[in-house]
Amino acid sequence: MHVIDKDTCIGCGACEGTCPVGAISATDDGKFEIGEACVDCGACAGGCPVSAISAE
Repeated sequence: MHVIDKDTCIGCGACEGTCPVGAISATDDGKFEIGEACVDCGACAGGCPVSAISAE
């Protein structure tokens, strides 16, 4: 599974738009998180402009 580093995340939402299974959602603080529906394809990591997403 991939994880989003909330300290690096700028809240742009690019990752949410690239996830083919809709596993990424916004949190109350304006950042994003990857849920259990993640299929570990890595599309989100490629779509993040600040490289805030990595494999766990």
